[in-house]
Amino acid sequence: MHTPVTIIGAGLGGLTLARVLHLHGIPATVYEADASAEARRQGGMLDIHDYNGQLALKEAGLLDEFRRIIHVGGAASRVVGPHGTVLLDRPDDGSDHRPEVRRGDLRRILLESLPESAVQWGRKVTSICGAGEGQHELTFVDGATVIASLVVGADGAWSKIRTLLTDVKPEYVGTSSIETYLLDADAHHPASARIVGDGALYALAPGKGIISHRETDGTLHTYVVLTKPQEWIAGIDFANPKAAKTRVAAEFDGWAPELTALITDGETSPVPRPFHTLPAGHRWNRVPGVTLLGDAAHLAPPDGEGANLAMCDGAALGKAVAAAANRADLDAAIAEYEETIFVRSANGAVEAAETFKIFFADDNAPRRLIELLTGGPEPS
Repeated sequence: MHTPVTIIGAGLGGLTLARVLHLHGIPATVYEADASAEARRQGGMLDIHDYNGQLALKEAGLLDEFRRIIHVGGAASRVVGPHGTVLLDRPDDGSDHRPEVRRGDLRRILLESLPESAVQWGRKVTSICGAGEGQHELTFVDGATVIASLVVGADGAWSKIRTLLTDVKPEYVGTSSIETYLLDADAHHPASARIVGDGALYALAPGKGIISHRETDGTLHTYVVLTKPQEWIAGIDFANPKAAKTRVAAEFDGWAPELTALITDGETSPVPRPFHTLPAGHRWNRVPGVTLLGDAAHLAPPDGEGANLAMCDGAALGKAVAAAANRADLDAAIAEYEETIFVRSANGAVEAAETFKIFFADDNAPRRLIELLTGGPEPS
């Protein structure tokens, strides 16, 4: 059975699904709201795990391409105190358990593995409704419509496709990050480049933190994390980048200047990123002809698993669709896929909440982070 698959969202999960379907000869079209692959930054560094994300890439036949984009040395990690004192310095051990890659590079190899016509850009879905016999009609921002036999929502936290299955909406977890970038840091921001080192930097205190990653081109990509009400974040005028950076940096008054420079000296406008989650144990009733993957299905606080799980979902769903011999088999296979991700996401939500607490809600930060990274209590 080769039911054409309509995928909404050209993120890592949606593209992994499209790639696995392509390998099995099943036609799929990915509709993406962005105007092109280069329309916006694709996030920063990702650690791709050997127990889920890499397995998905294996199913997609892309492990060799993946290994060529690994950021050698990028898995190093350093924990520092507010005054710049190094508390833990761990070099990249060169293992392939959790190597670092740029999200944009990973997305690129997925895109390059698909026929050019597989992804349609600038196609933002504005509405979706049932069209009978398990089909759905999608309407795009330009007024165009398509009828789809199987729709997969890979459209992230605020999924339009999710509304077909449930009225549950993501909830704010009480913490937000503000993204900044220091470009060509070794040349233009040497003090900050030195303190970040070769991989990831963590400077945490109760209710706040500065997390920065060195990218392969020498960029320092920073997430400034603050436990604040949404109203506080909304009260910052991000249309005035200088004022916004000054306001955010004020929360780190007295911290080492090479740390606060990661906020104040960024060459790009700061971008607020509130953290949201779907309720733990969230599930939906089966609706023929539609399903979800990635954040659309199981949004959780950031814990390093999101991209890995999205690709894992895409690979699993692709295999399920490929194994179906008829429509009844397809519906049963998708039901089994959904039950698997319900169980996995319920367990993962507990782990994500605990990891999130270690990073951003620990009254003794960064003690528990150091214990997590070293596998034992913090050295005295």
